[in-house]
Amino acid sequence: MKILVINTGSSSIKYQLFDMATEKVLATGIAENIGSDAGSLTHTTMAQDGTRKKKCISASHMDHSKGLARITALLMDRDHGVIRDTSDIAAVGHRVVHGGETFQTPGIIDKEVMDEIEKNIPLAPLHNPANLTGIRVAQSIFPHAPQVAVFDTAFHQTLPKHAYMYALPYELYEKIRVRRYGFHGTSHSYVAQEAADFLGKPLDRLHLITLHLGNGASASAVKNGQCVDTSMGLTPLEGLVMGTRAGDIDPAIPFFLSRHLNMSIDDMDDLLNKESGLKGLCGENDMRSVLDNAAKGDDQSRLALDVYTYRIKKYIGAYTAVLGGLDALVFTGGIGENAPEIRERCCSNLTYLGIGIDPDKNMADTKNLRQISPVEAAVAILVVPTNEELKIARETQKMVCG
Repeated sequence: MKILVINTGSSSIKYQLFDMATEKVLATGIAENIGSDAGSLTHTTMAQDGTRKKKCISASHMDHSKGLARITALLMDRDHGVIRDTSDIAAVGHRVVHGGETFQTPGIIDKEVMDEIEKNIPLAPLHNPANLTGIRVAQSIFPHAPQVAVFDTAFHQTLPKHAYMYALPYELYEKIRVRRYGFHGTSHSYVAQEAADFLGKPLDRLHLITLHLGNGASASAVKNGQCVDTSMGLTPLEGLVMGTRAGDIDPAIPFFLSRHLNMSIDDMDDLLNKESGLKGLCGENDMRSVLDNAAKGDDQSRLALDVYTYRIKKYIGAYTAVLGGLDALVFTGGIGENAPEIRERCCSNLTYLGIGIDPDKNMADTKNLRQISPVEAAVAILVVPTNEELKIARETQKMVCG
């Protein structure tokens, strides 16, 4: 069974093709800068012996339809292809950012599902329209294949009402569904299950904190297999400090900026989403650059690291209280998986919670799932590589095959 996973953005299409018999990636790639004269498509196939073939082509002014058509042609290409024709694709799984309150699980896409995704556009105006475009194009190219929507918000739909409600007039929730939704749910769900498998314990008997740390970052409290709290809110802006997003701030700051600097709503939106976080504190949003600059003595970069890890530590403490105890702390995402200094800073001085890192294990040069806490530690600290595309493929197979 071959399943194609598609993640359609406003100007990009990311994709992976899986052979679900082995869960092996047969091909992967990305179409970027869709609609511009700088459009490009990078396609990579994986041979049986592990070797890779890479093809990069210019694709100026292509739209999503032409982009996915070119991707399909490459999947069938004589030199770079892995399927004979489109009928080899058994199903297509789509990442959809916002499912609102409608979807707690993935759904086979029909008119009703499409209508609900469209209804949630006000909650994700940059993402859901692009997701819908990807679905429509894929339906036209693979009309025989079931299409499945896997929602970033679905894993967080188990939050209790006291965790997802804001202390705002209740009518705002009733009329326009202002509440906490959370994001990165596919990643949090995947690494939680991987952590349980690694520990050899049922997920429904574990208390976990999962930290997805990339350019976007979020934390989740997972109790007995269900998410009971998460750091992102109505939008991905709330919570942890991120590459360019501010995370938690005093809600009155935008009013202060408006009054004293005459900033417009759009100006403040750009400031909080694109010019803040690590970038706002030290001018760099790439954690590798921040760490390098801090090591060279740059005070602003050192401050950025202090603020970034302090915020994470606060969430670790808060979520340990929410869970009533902790079995494992899970790091994932580009930073969580690859920055041992960040992991060490986040866990320092938390021995009273049973949290401690083995320095040698933490610094080990490996990409594999691993435990970096001492064997005798009360709380297991794990580094779990995330794989959202594989999670989407598995969910798609489950929906199609039952």
